Amino acid sequence: MDIDLVLASAHHLVVFALVGLFAAEFAMLRPGLAGARIGQLAKLDAAYGGVAALVIVVGVLRVIFGAMGWEYYVGNYAFWAKMAAFLVMGLLTVPPTLAIRRWAKAGQDHVVPADEIAASRRFIHLQAGVLLLIPIFAAAMARGYGAS
Repeated sequence: MDIDLVLASAHHLVVFALVGLFAAEFAMLRPGLAGARIGQLAKLDAAYGGVAALVIVVGVLRVIFGAMGWEYYVGNYAFWAKMAAFLVMGLLTVPPTLAIRRWAKAGQDHVVPADEIAASRRFIHLQAGVLLLIPIFAAAMARGYGAS
């Protein structure tokens, strides 16, 4: 079996799962968030973090064992732009994740204040904007842009 095909397929599948979890979190984080929905959002956010870690692991395996070879990636500015965008997305998840954890600890009767929802949604909107860059950089890489 072609290891590059397996790694590429796995990478695409975990990225699609990540985007799906992101979309679900985006949809759940709305005014009126309270009670059991906070717990559901906390589980969703934890899954989002876990799948993001899996994206990194599979991506690293793809760089090391994939058909292009690590040398291709190290010297490719489109790859580094994609990595920078992924890092920025990761950093933008920190404030909403901390807020969600705080809300979950507040108990079943907690209703999240609208201003806290709005603050977290701003970070989610910024993540969405950065997320749009990742497939653009990936498409550029696939077409040979960025190679030294």
